[in-house]
Amino acid sequence: MSNAQNTAQPEPRLRAGVFLAPFHPIDEDPTLAIERDLELMTHVDRLGFDEAWIGEHHSAGFEIISSPELFIAAAAERTRRIRLGTGVISLPYHNPLMATGRILQLDHMTRGRAMFGVGPGLLPTDAEMLDIPIVKQRDRMAESLDVILRLLAGETVTEKTEWYSLKQARCQLRPYSHPRPEFAVASTITPSGAKLAGKYDLGMLCVAATQVQGYDALDTNWRIACEVAREHGRTMNPAALRLVGPMHLAETREQAMKDVEFGLQRWIDYFARVNPTAAGEDLGARSPAEAIVASGRAVIGTPEDAIAQLERLREKVGPFGSFLLLGHNWASFERTKYSYELFARYVLPALARKNAWRRDSLDAYTANKQELMSKAGAAMLQTFEQHKADIARAVSSRKADERKAEARDVRDVTEGNGKLESESAE
Repeated sequence: MSNAQNTAQPEPRLRAGVFLAPFHPIDEDPTLAIERDLELMTHVDRLGFDEAWIGEHHSAGFEIISSPELFIAAAAERTRRIRLGTGVISLPYHNPLMATGRILQLDHMTRGRAMFGVGPGLLPTDAEMLDIPIVKQRDRMAESLDVILRLLAGETVTEKTEWYSLKQARCQLRPYSHPRPEFAVASTITPSGAKLAGKYDLGMLCVAATQVQGYDALDTNWRIACEVAREHGRTMNPAALRLVGPMHLAETREQAMKDVEFGLQRWIDYFARVNPTAAGEDLGARSPAEAIVASGRAVIGTPEDAIAQLERLREKVGPFGSFLLLGHNWASFERTKYSYELFARYVLPALARKNAWRRDSLDAYTANKQELMSKAGAAMLQTFEQHKADIARAVSSRKADERKAEARDVRDVTEGNGKLESESAE
């Protein structure tokens, strides 16, 4: 799928998605946690969500999916229409030919529903365990991405670097999707992801879109992507811009705040232990739920609050293609599923103006209500008058029939008497 075109793009329809790292507290059964993640995929698929992106992590205990491709293969069998993406494959951890092979197989297995997000890798412990210099992760991601896209285009690659070696490498499968599966590159604060998106015609996964630093960089990184794309003769398509942020919705703000008492603090504690610098002052506040709402990092409230957040993001970066709700397990699973339901029922229809014609129809009726009701009342009176007239005609007709019947009876009696008299005279 091409993310860049040679002409200006109209504002895209806003899509809904899930970005599932996932985050599972270390006191839970991991088997049941992964099963619950799969159940969430079927739930949002039924709700009409457009896409879900699944992470890759290998350490720190919370983010326990190490192969998003395996998860996607299982989720694809349980769902009908939702598109499923890697969010992301950490390219420095994999030989590019092996990563390309898995991408192609999944493209076929899902009949084109799979998408591929790529990135350098997030958790430093993952890179350390693989003896990958953290300072080289972004460069290695760029090297790998270039090779993967060449392989998908049908090239035969011979290339040797300090971390991989390919000799006459080529793919044995053509992509199921034409001309290739959809790709997106992770983008946080630095412009590295934006540059790759513009250079290679990729989408962008802005995984820190609502964090203060990530929010501040949104428009800058999108502008950089657009500038690089222009240098290559293309225009970035805003439909390929995806923003990630946490939300929990309920009927009221009070209920939403009560819901997140279930698991928000454990999520905060995890971030404080894994990456204190990214945690931010809001997560360390005395009332973190209120603080992350005030900072704009999260929505803990109603569908109206979610709409306001999305409008805030649109004002910052312009039109974008998809908002991905960060899977966070702040609330119980039942309340979490209900939060996604509220988003599907009320937030997306409002932003997509799905109910505009319905509202216009109701407004038009209301504006002409008096005239319409007067006509309806007149029609009712006319119907009643017609009914009365019909009854009168029926009564008159019945009486006429009765008179005819009486006359016929009299005639029959008279004729009968005459006949008797004639017979007597004989």
